[in-house]
Amino acid sequence: MHFDVVVLAGSVGGLDALTAVLSSLPCDFPIPVAVVLHRSSQGPHLLADILSRHTKLRVAQATAGELLRSGTVYLAPSDLHLSVTPAHTFALTGGGRQSYVLSSADPLFLSVAKVYAGRVVAVVLSGSGHDGAAGAREVGRAGGTVLVQDEASALAFGMPASAIATGEVDAVLPLNAIGPALLKLASTGQLERNGI
Repeated sequence: MHFDVVVLAGSVGGLDALTAVLSSLPCDFPIPVAVVLHRSSQGPHLLADILSRHTKLRVAQATAGELLRSGTVYLAPSDLHLSVTPAHTFALTGGGRQSYVLSSADPLFLSVAKVYAGRVVAVVLSGSGHDGAAGAREVGRAGGTVLVQDEASALAFGMPASAIATGEVDAVLPLNAIGPALLKLASTGQLERNGI
């Protein structure tokens, strides 16, 4: 299977997890990556600066109307909900909290499930709460692939556990196996029996 987008979400412990995943991806990783990480609205460029030091991919804040391109990690603003339109461009919306946060993973996950159907890889990383679960459910139901960080390697297991509870998770992986799994999916389109 060919994948058109990878979406990742995290909260508490998510920065370290995201850094680990992105550092394992090569500069020619062929799938656009979009990220929602719950964080303070202060220092909007700080996250991009931090991640840029740990990945060979280009890191940038997503902007409304921008087309998704491979080789790039797109970051949701800390105070807006990021989604993808049927034209394969980003949209940014406000309107208050979803899943108790101003930048929720669910709008992104739900939108890519609708636009790309089975050509999505959704990854739920360390975090408290349940953000991303509703979106992960829809990605799975649309035929996409859902990966979740395991409890042993997660600082907070609320988000991964909530995603697992949907019954739509394809693999629960230790953090150091998520990057290799993404590489495997990009090259072969499928996971092996052991999850990677």
